[in-house]
Amino acid sequence: MQVNADLHIHSKYSKATSPKMDIPTLASESMKKGIQLVASGDCLHPQWLSDIRTLKEENGVFRLKAGTNVKKGASFVLTTEIEDINQVHHLLIIPSISKAEELYEFMKPHSKDIDSNGRPNVRLEGYEIADAAISAGALIGPAHAFTPWTAMYAYHNSLKECYGERHKHIYFLELGLSADTSYADRIAELKCLTYLSNSDAHSPYVNKLAREFNRFEMEDISFDELKMAIIREKGRKPVLNVGMPPEEGKYNESACIRCFTHYTIRESVMKSWKCSCGGTIKKGVKDRVNELASFDEPQYPDHRPPYIHIIPLSEIIAKALGVGPNTKGVQSAWNALIDQYGSEVAVLIDADIKNSEVDARVISAILAFREGKIKVNPGGGGQYGSVELPGSVASKPQKMNKKNCDPQTSLCNFDE
Repeated sequence: MQVNADLHIHSKYSKATSPKMDIPTLASESMKKGIQLVASGDCLHPQWLSDIRTLKEENGVFRLKAGTNVKKGASFVLTTEIEDINQVHHLLIIPSISKAEELYEFMKPHSKDIDSNGRPNVRLEGYEIADAAISAGALIGPAHAFTPWTAMYAYHNSLKECYGERHKHIYFLELGLSADTSYADRIAELKCLTYLSNSDAHSPYVNKLAREFNRFEMEDISFDELKMAIIREKGRKPVLNVGMPPEEGKYNESACIRCFTHYTIRESVMKSWKCSCGGTIKKGVKDRVNELASFDEPQYPDHRPPYIHIIPLSEIIAKALGVGPNTKGVQSAWNALIDQYGSEVAVLIDADIKNSEVDARVISAILAFREGKIKVNPGGGGQYGSVELPGSVASKPQKMNKKNCDPQTSLCNFDE
């Protein structure tokens, strides 16, 4: 069977997250999206783990019990994101509640906020966190590995530099919103790793949840099957990565975090990474990959699945109609498509939608994404890039939401 999975989100107990990041909402919204397996996120947080305990556990995944208001919901797998002493973020996928408790007890003496923040800061090196994860039977890998604020490649030049000898037990790397397979496969040391494309969602709704996801070939939905799929054992494997065009990510190009002026790497160095406005120029993922690259062009290993670029359906509809994403027209078209095809993922990448009765402009816009006919103006400095439809499809241009243009003021103030 093929399983769509988003393996990195956060709960309502993390900073800057929606209070609706609760289990029933996540379960129901995941199914609308077309996701069968979703990360719990934040499973070391005592209150969130208590909430997870109310679910039915079977083979290392968790489901809503019969009798809940949600008739059909996604399964959950235990995950957490941890920030180490060097500000590097690590994603852990954990086999059971008892192992989550074991990791909590190990981390607690090294963390001041493990009881208050779903994404705890832990005063340990990457290799020490990896040691604990591996001992617990968990999978661990770098989260949003190229992000310039809190990623492995922001502070290290290699897996070994981050994880020491435990780098031999790192089986996956999370790409993040500002990178895709074509970026990562220019780096030789990553050729054996599985790439994960996850949403890192702070909101449960379908414009954030599973905006990036993975499709795995598995026998059933369980922790062991997921682990085999990530490690690529016994025919289990990833068969598709789906995510935003990397240029749309907030850190794709080097840019000022105050005024968002973009700079080449040469210009940034000449200006000592200080913008004319006085703000800091933050190195973009594209420039960082160029520094790390072993190859001028990506060298894809045989096991690497295709990567499909897409954005949330509501955003495509809004661009096609030339209206805001929260308008009644967008909601009406979205509902009609979901009613007809079952889920957002089906509409975006799987279903034959050419004969749909929804506004032809919407169908043409979705097909333009499928066919790679869009243009992306790159993001940088904490500001998302913008997507343009082909001239024959586009309606009037939309202004970027003002919240996307706020200066970056905190390490917590990003949704990667």
